[in-house]
Amino acid sequence: MSLKGKRILIAKPGLDGHDVGAKVIALALRDAGADVIYTGLRKSSEYIAKVAVDEDVDVVGLSMLSGSHMALVSDTMRCLEAYDAGDIKIFVGGTIPEKDREALLEAGVCGVFTADMPLDEVILAIERELS
Repeated sequence: MSLKGKRILIAKPGLDGHDVGAKVIALALRDAGADVIYTGLRKSSEYIAKVAVDEDVDVVGLSMLSGSHMALVSDTMRCLEAYDAGDIKIFVGGTIPEKDREALLEAGVCGVFTADMPLDEVILAIERELS
């Protein structure tokens, strides 16, 4: 698996204070060859979109455990559009109920990943999406 040359932003939107999963995926993406930027905790959608544009990323990964994923994904997409960067792909990871996964995909998210998914599968899915 190789994500060599791909730029990926991992972000923690909202007030969720748990970032172990975000750090694990950031390290796995780095090990697969990606250039990874991690925003840290409690970032606004506006901030995430600005960093995504400034860093010229290929994809944004939003890590969420708070249950506010539908609103935060929508808000982040809106902010990316405002920066004329709606073509930047978004994937979501964290605690995402089964019933919300399809809605996120229909909203334009390129992947929904949960803690029970093997890292190799997550990396492969992101690699396929960015090919």
